[in-house]
Amino acid sequence: MSTPVSLSADDPLARERAHLAASRAALRAMRADVEALDITDVAANWVNAQVLARQIDDRIKALADLSDTPLFFGRLDYQHAPGAEQAEGAEGERFYIGRRHVHDAAGDPMVIDWRAPVSQPFYRASKKDPMDIALRRRFGYTGGELTAYEDEHLSDPAETARTSRLLQQEIERPRVGPMRDIVATIQPEQDEIVRSGLSGTVCVQGGPGTGKTAVGLHRVAYLLYAHRERLARTGTLVIGPNKSFLHYIEQVLPALGELTVQQATVDDLVAVVDVRGVDDADAAVVKGDARMAEVLRRALYSHVTMPTEPVVVVRGSRRWRMAAYEIEELVRELLERGIRYGAAREALPQRIAHAVLVQMERAGEAPDDRVQDAVARNTAVKAAVKTIWPAVDPAKLVLRLLSDAEFLAEHARGVLSDEEQKAILWARPARSAKSAKWSPADAVLIDEASDLILRTHSLGHVVLDEAQDLSPMQYRAVGRRCTTGSATVLGDLAQGTTPWATRSWTEALAHLGKSDAVVEELTAGFRVPTDVIAYASRLLPHIAPGLTPVASVRENPGFFEVRPVEGAADTVAACGELLRHEGSIGLIAADARVPALAEALTAAGLTYLAPGEETTPDTRLTLVPASLAKGLEYDYVVLDEPRAVVGGEPDERTGLRRLYVALTRAVSGLIVTHTAPLPDQLG
Repeated sequence: MSTPVSLSADDPLARERAHLAASRAALRAMRADVEALDITDVAANWVNAQVLARQIDDRIKALADLSDTPLFFGRLDYQHAPGAEQAEGAEGERFYIGRRHVHDAAGDPMVIDWRAPVSQPFYRASKKDPMDIALRRRFGYTGGELTAYEDEHLSDPAETARTSRLLQQEIERPRVGPMRDIVATIQPEQDEIVRSGLSGTVCVQGGPGTGKTAVGLHRVAYLLYAHRERLARTGTLVIGPNKSFLHYIEQVLPALGELTVQQATVDDLVAVVDVRGVDDADAAVVKGDARMAEVLRRALYSHVTMPTEPVVVVRGSRRWRMAAYEIEELVRELLERGIRYGAAREALPQRIAHAVLVQMERAGEAPDDRVQDAVARNTAVKAAVKTIWPAVDPAKLVLRLLSDAEFLAEHARGVLSDEEQKAILWARPARSAKSAKWSPADAVLIDEASDLILRTHSLGHVVLDEAQDLSPMQYRAVGRRCTTGSATVLGDLAQGTTPWATRSWTEALAHLGKSDAVVEELTAGFRVPTDVIAYASRLLPHIAPGLTPVASVRENPGFFEVRPVEGAADTVAACGELLRHEGSIGLIAADARVPALAEALTAAGLTYLAPGEETTPDTRLTLVPASLAKGLEYDYVVLDEPRAVVGGEPDERTGLRRLYVALTRAVSGLIVTHTAPLPDQLG
């Protein structure tokens, strides 16, 4: 049961601090209880013992008390007991809302998990709809110590609605290190997405600073809470655009007590060959086109040939004969069923064996399943299957398509134009699949071919972030990982920076195999200052016409400056100015300009990090190539030479999108430095 609401007038802050101390002690006791478990006589065997030991170890890690992370961040005082009849005079209950559940020695809750149904009003209750909440209290912390609180009397008609100062401070708090959770600041429209059901796929279109990445990660945490047993069996996966991004977000879920979620890039998912090559833009676009799936399917099934000879099975003194036309009927039936190539190949000898057994039964014999299996393994049957339905290696299949112009032309006829076929053919065909210089797009083709042969394992839920940059074939690769599960798709069409970037979510979701997904749009910007997002939004008509601009809801306006400079030394000086402020600093520049800026930083005595390296209080500056900036955030940003960022891409539209990304990485302030004229689209 929860704590009854008290009307005591003693020092509220001291009382809350005492509850925090008691809650931390209870959490330590919970962890000590798990550490003291003796499983010596529990596990039936060594394997079970290892599994149980790992589960206990995970539980111990999940119960860690992070000293600099508040154990609870809010309190709800209900007018009535949740779920009970609202009888006149009934006493309400009090719940402390935190990152995980904590109970005392008697089993009574001291902190309620933020994902529990009783916690939902903390995020959604309002003056218009108080949801039976008399008081919502938010807590302010400094270095893990409770230092302030703020109350909203939602059911009091005399009190007017107002913006929470503590909430705003938490949203705008400077950051050092990787991304942190937003569990204390989830907004109603974000909470609605987070708590949506497991069965449906959700696509979140969100501009810079709208919290779409955090929403996706918290949705995983919520689903693991609400459907833990099911997802423990089927698995969950977070897919990000690159390793730097994954490193940036990797601490969010563990901070919420979730340790079982895997993280990967799309390249990781399809990494069955050694990727050492790079495609030009034209080849990558064609290889990433969904039409390549049909080319691969045709090429694969071209290996199936109809029988021209009968199959004769000898068993003892008897000979059993199947005519070629009878076997052809079996082959055509398997082709018409549309099952996987490999599954059909496994089924064919059993079909032949079954037909032989029918002959045996007509002749008066009584064969059983063992006889059918023996016939299926018969040398004559195996030789026929090898000829009719041969095994195919997916990498070798793709190798032949990219190396053999005639083979490609035969199976791409009516699908790819002559120019498109020429674009993907290798100028120097590789001798073997092992020696080939595969590109990332080639690996995706091999993954598609592998799935045509044998079905890819499906997970229970997949989160796909920065999805706007995926090709149709990459969407198919991700979709294969959640055919029987659901997905959370996160992205911003305005930030698509690949030549094959997504044009619409409807199209993307169709390639993913989730056409029935619900598309939600987040337009309230909680992280990017008003002046910065307004400046960056000048590019929207040129890069994503019709997309709703993000509206910043920050109270702190931050600062924004466009500064003409004479060279790299002045840009580095701007970084030095920003280092006087608290928080992280990112120096973002066109990839080609990074080496020169690195030299200038070293000459000025400023230490810096590469993207993905964790900032510390002593080293807070990161030098970021524009190509790796997506998804990252810094308190302050110096953006070097916008025109060079645009010019570093193969076409202007992609360049302007890359610039839009770079302009919107700042949380508190942005300085744009330039020697060359600014792009005309910035006005």
